[in-house]
Amino acid sequence: MAAVEIAHSPNAWRLKTPGPNGWDRTLRADDPHKLFVVSADAHANEPATYLVDHIEPQYAHRLPRIERRDDGSEWFVSEGNAPMRVKAPPAPDGAAAPVVGSRMDAEDVRRSLAGRDVVGRLADEDADGVDVELIFPTKGLVCWATPDPVFAMAMCRAWNRWAYATFGADGWHGRRTLPLASIAAGDLDGALAEVRWAAERGFVGVCLGNSPVYGPKKPGNLEYNDPRFERLWAAIEDADLTITFHVSTGRDPRAVTGDGGAVVNYVCHSMETTIEPLVQLIASGVLERHPRLRVGLVESGIGFVPWLLETMDYAYRAHHFFVRPQLKELPSTYFRRQCFATFQEDHAGLAAVEANALVDNVLWANDYPHFEGSWPHSAASVERQMAHLSNAARAKILGLNAARIFKLPVTR
Repeated sequence: MAAVEIAHSPNAWRLKTPGPNGWDRTLRADDPHKLFVVSADAHANEPATYLVDHIEPQYAHRLPRIERRDDGSEWFVSEGNAPMRVKAPPAPDGAAAPVVGSRMDAEDVRRSLAGRDVVGRLADEDADGVDVELIFPTKGLVCWATPDPVFAMAMCRAWNRWAYATFGADGWHGRRTLPLASIAAGDLDGALAEVRWAAERGFVGVCLGNSPVYGPKKPGNLEYNDPRFERLWAAIEDADLTITFHVSTGRDPRAVTGDGGAVVNYVCHSMETTIEPLVQLIASGVLERHPRLRVGLVESGIGFVPWLLETMDYAYRAHHFFVRPQLKELPSTYFRRQCFATFQEDHAGLAAVEANALVDNVLWANDYPHFEGSWPHSAASVERQMAHLSNAARAKILGLNAARIFKLPVTR
């Protein structure tokens, strides 16, 4: 979409930039000294048949689907989420029924259609200044959306087979298109087998659901601090894979309806759900016992990270009589040593990274092609946020940290 077309649209704010004045290198595609840039969170745009084509036949009748009701409305239905209306019933006068997204402008529509084939998405990423993308599901985020972890693992397995067939061809397209293998850890035997499968095929990491069993928290639920998961942590560590927790994978992110629901659900029921699994791994001693594990929070931003580190340490000290196990270091030490978080646009977080010695722990992402992301205006987004950072800090956050964490070759 041309700049002149977007200038008067709801997306006009995306074009604002102070420019890269004083930067020795940028992520602009036409910069002859362009930075090595990794989008640490991009997304697939799966075909509607990705699950049907790859899942075991015994699960086919349970797959997420569109159901049409007697009033003509259409709803997206899955086992673990409340039904979501995607098309309203026809109006009494016979007017066409509105559909979800009917208020999109031209750029929003472009985003919804992008990324459907590898050639097109690589061209989009080239224009956006991205050299490598780490790819997570879009439709496949519902692979975890069932309280049955065996079924969840079957759907994750199907997504992984589709992703490998799509992105793994030709050496992952020069190691530029790198999906994370989806894992439903509540099915421990299935998860262990899938970790081995992913490692053998060159995946760089795994994406675990934000809870081992999908749904609201209940006393007695299986959690990541359970000793039974030691086999999984050891297997991932031995395979040298990076663990990620992505937003909207632990429970239904559409928990609130009515006024303000879109904002409430994004902030409270999608973004913050990545925090607990990471704290469980730190506080229960998993990262102490497995010092080579690398663990990251994806798409939930970085502004909360200084608060998180301070709060974990404060709780560890103030509640010393409750705390078990006794760790050799403060919780924040394990985060700084082994953990990271990704962001798209997070001015508050970036204002604090250097002062809090977190430059090595944050990774930028354009979230291609999602609406929350910066594509196709990532240069403007980065320049709005990073003018105060040193050249060295920008290089780390935009690509070198991801290269270190995910063992990627630096090509610039």
